[in-house]
This record gives sequence, structure tokens and C-alpha cells, in this order.
Amino acid sequence: MVRATQTEIEEAVEALRAGDLVVFPTETVYGLGANAANPVAVRKIFEVKGRPPDHPVIVHLDDPRYLHRWVSSVPPVAEQLAEKFWPGPLTLILPKADNVNDIVTGGQDSIGIRVPSHPMAQQLLNAFGGGIAAPSANRYGRLSPTKPEHVRDELGDAVGVILDGGDSPIGLESTIVSCLDNQARLLRPGFITRTQLEQVVGSLAIGGFAPRSPGDGALHYAPSTPLEIVPSDDLEVRAGEITAREEKVAVLAMRPPLQTQRHMTWINAGKRPDIYAHNLYNHLRTLDRAGCVRIFVQSLPADERWAAILDRLQRASGLGDDSLELSVS
Repeated sequence: MVRATQTEIEEAVEALRAGDLVVFPTETVYGLGANAANPVAVRKIFEVKGRPPDHPVIVHLDDPRYLHRWVSSVPPVAEQLAEKFWPGPLTLILPKADNVNDIVTGGQDSIGIRVPSHPMAQQLLNAFGGGIAAPSANRYGRLSPTKPEHVRDELGDAVGVILDGGDSPIGLESTIVSCLDNQARLLRPGFITRTQLEQVVGSLAIGGFAPRSPGDGALHYAPSTPLEIVPSDDLEVRAGEITAREEKVAVLAMRPPLQTQRHMTWINAGKRPDIYAHNLYNHLRTLDRAGCVRIFVQSLPADERWAAILDRLQRASGLGDDSLELSVS
């Protein structure tokens, strides 16, 4: 995995200390980072993204030993999960310390913390020596970036420093688990599955509307083109209804098309959940640029390895988290 040069890291650290924003890679997606201890800098994240001010951001640390600077206590279930999955694609919701500004937490008494495993993120965090508040580096509600060019397409010149770590290894945002009141509650599925979490902490509560967490909007991770999830057998029929009107249609499937059609853009994303997840946002960006009136996505297997992907696609279609319980079972 690629590492940054010392000069690149020094430039990024200088920008953070000056109150500016820095884009950096993590193993999940690219983050738009600011000094988490500088409310004015964190506010710039919201301005650049167009993010609602009550929406919390995740604070990234290079090591759990700095947790005491950001949280008032670490419940036992959080200690167990951190020991097992950090560094890694897991965000824990914990009671915030009194010194943490409301801009970071969305005005809540809780805070999201993550220790990323990406070596370039670790380089940056270690050199900076503090917490970096960093949601995904995209406009609010839109597709998360998994390549530096996605960031440039989305944010343009709004950010001066972008650390280039190549493709994000995982390609989907972190699993989020609330550990408030020493109860583990899955708020957002991710690469770390429900079964893996329950092997550590036992039975896991699912969903809920408090605390608010990143990515919990009803329409989120969405392309500009309307997206709809349809059964495999209906893909060609639904696509044909649109192409018959001489309009363009896009399809993201797990198989090739039964027949090609004029005005149809089809991507076969395959049947491996890890590869599908890694490529998901890149594929959706490609289809979004194809000038189509609709994107049809083939419905996914009822398997927890697909739960995070299904969650993102449901939100991209505007279905929100109504079927979260089903999607992670």
C-alpha cells in the first residue's frame, strides 16, 4: 500500500495546523479532514460539503491511547471492540469529553471515534499528533470518493492538499457501533459484519434513531440519476421499457445482459461482495455520467456479507434504513 513522502506529510500537517482542510485516504473511503480541536476549521468541512450543522463528524486517531482526550469514558463493550478491530474500519460512538466542541458532535453528548488502518492515514495522524475530524470527501448526500480524482471532480479547488493513496482498499464507509450505556448497537453496517461483532460482544442491538450518526439520511450515498433496486429477472424488461422510448438507461448487475440493447449501459459487477463493494461507488459514478434517465441495480443476495452494500444502495435509492434489520440478518 502506497505511503506519502515526508514532504507531503509535512505540507498536510502544516495545513491542518493552519486551520485548513486536507483530503487523505483511509481503508474505507477518502476523508475530508480538519483539526478536530479547532471549531473554525471543522466548520469549513460543513461549508465545503454543504453538510447540515447537526450532522456529527467522525474523529480519527492514530492510537486508542488518545481516547481520553475526546471521550469521558470507555464502556467495556467499546474496549472489547477496539481491542479486536482497531486499527480498522470500525467507528465507535462513545460519551464525549466536556472539552469537545458541539460542531464535532452535532450538538450531541456522544462522539464517533475511529482508528484507521491505512498507512497513509496513520502517517498523517502520527505526524499531526491530534484528532482529525473527517467525513467522506464529497458533497453531502452524494457518492463517497474512493479515488483522488473523485475528490477533484466533486470538490474542485475547495481543498488545497490531497494526499494520493490510490484506490481505497475497501470502498465502503466504516461500520458504526454505538457503545453508549455499555450497549453495543449497530447503526451502520460495513466491512466488519454483524456476526464478527457479536463474536466479540454477544447479542447486538440493531438500528435506532439516536444518537445521530454519519450517513443516516434517508437519501444518502446517491448518484444524481434516480436509482432503483429491481429483481434480476426484471432488469431487461424494465430497461427495455425505457430504451423503447429512445431514452438511455443504466444497469448495475451481477451478471451480463441477456441481450444488448441500444441506449443501455450495463456493468457486470460480479458476485463477490468484496470486489462489488470495492468498485461500487466507482461504478455508480460511471453510470451517473452516462446521461441516463434511471439506474437499475440488481437486487442483492440475502447474505450478511452484502448487508453494507445493500444499506448504501437502499439509501442511494431513497429507501433509507427501513429494512436495516433485514439487511444485516
